[in-house]
Amino acid sequence: MAQRPLHYRSLSELSREIHAGRLSPVTLTEALLSRISALDERLHAFSQLIPERALAEARAAEAAIRGGRLLGPLHGIPYAAKDLFDVAGMPTTAGSRLLRGNMAVQDSAVTQRLAEAGMVLLGKTHMVEFAYGGAGINHVMGTPHNPWHSEPHLPGGSSSGSGVAVAAGLAPMALGSDTGGSVRIPAALNGITGLKTTVGRVSRHGVFPLSYTLDSVGPLARTVADAALVFQVLQGVDPRDATTRGVAPVDALAGLQRGVQGMRLGIAEGLFWEDVDAQVGAAVREAAALFTGLGATVTSIEVPAAAEAMALNRRGNVIAAEAYAIHRERIADHADEIDPIVLPRILLGRDMVAADYIDVVRAWTRLREEALTQWDTLDALLVPTTAAAALPLSRVDGDLETYMTHNVKYLRNTAVGNILDWCGLSVPCGFTDQGLPIGLMIYGRPFAEATVLRIGQAYQEATEWHLRTPQLDWAGEDARPPTG
Repeated sequence: MAQRPLHYRSLSELSREIHAGRLSPVTLTEALLSRISALDERLHAFSQLIPERALAEARAAEAAIRGGRLLGPLHGIPYAAKDLFDVAGMPTTAGSRLLRGNMAVQDSAVTQRLAEAGMVLLGKTHMVEFAYGGAGINHVMGTPHNPWHSEPHLPGGSSSGSGVAVAAGLAPMALGSDTGGSVRIPAALNGITGLKTTVGRVSRHGVFPLSYTLDSVGPLARTVADAALVFQVLQGVDPRDATTRGVAPVDALAGLQRGVQGMRLGIAEGLFWEDVDAQVGAAVREAAALFTGLGATVTSIEVPAAAEAMALNRRGNVIAAEAYAIHRERIADHADEIDPIVLPRILLGRDMVAADYIDVVRAWTRLREEALTQWDTLDALLVPTTAAAALPLSRVDGDLETYMTHNVKYLRNTAVGNILDWCGLSVPCGFTDQGLPIGLMIYGRPFAEATVLRIGQAYQEATEWHLRTPQLDWAGEDARPPTG
């Protein structure tokens, strides 16, 4: 099998080549910056680039590795960060013009951890304004272009630019955040891998908030193995984020390739399959059936907690209330400058009274405890990540009602996991007849990231969906075969 182009190689491949001396971190960084320069005018994945800083970090990594000071498997590899992660000396805009002057004075916990692992930051990626949307649209800063179609299609949100950057080969990994699906939706719609971690597993210090209750941090990457490498570095206790206290790190790499022999997997029926596109449903059920041949027991089950979770999430009231608390001064002074598809959703939180908020949060706690009992007989649940593949932007971005209908549809299956505090992994499992990616979501109980990664790894070892890459000649990609 011919070696993949440099820009589409996985973190694992790049790590081996760099640490064996066959690839220079500087050469890799220059190649990615050149590709961004050539393609991102059309793709619109990056909001801020820091080429001089990136090359300086790459040179430092190269010198350290040559000097025998290897920091680990990610040393010398570039990445991108969603523009709600603080990076010292850069503005954290959260996808909003109102925050262009929001200059970070220190790194977020996760960008600091990646710097300590020797990774090279290329820049920040575009996102839905204030991270509030699953479709991926931003009328204020611009909507990234899903690379799988020349006509603008939804990139998925809110980590839209991160999903596009990885899928298009602009960066081998990008950081995202997930409050209702914002890592997993862009992973599914862009044909890559996305890990939603349990709240408390990864520090949120220095991450611009949407919902203090539900925000989590996770990587978007080419493969499950890549996501595991990054997760291994990101996790850990941070006294600046109280949710991480008492959560011991887990070794996600030790059992990654143990396979699924003897594991118990459930196809979660009911809510997750309502109004699912036929091609999406067929691909996900075919993916689920494959696990039987790999030695797992696969059964169809009902998950009553899923429907109740969505009933409790009527109009996203808790997120809206928390978002309004964060943004009420901005809304009071600059409502006309906020994206018109974001503002109405935040304003829903203005009218939620404290007693109702407390009732819902308490109900979530009860439901999470009840849902835990179902995990006594299961290792993971299998569902479609989204009910549909990426739709044309023009079909969704019309009037507010049309947008809201589609946005809710994209968020439904992923939001269940946030409300129930599950971890989740989205992996590509097929393509529509329009050539658009389809995502399989693997849900695990709270803090079972190592388990869902192990299951995802077994699936990717048995399939090749994650190896497909988009044709980008329409965006300016040189169609000639790679020479290096």
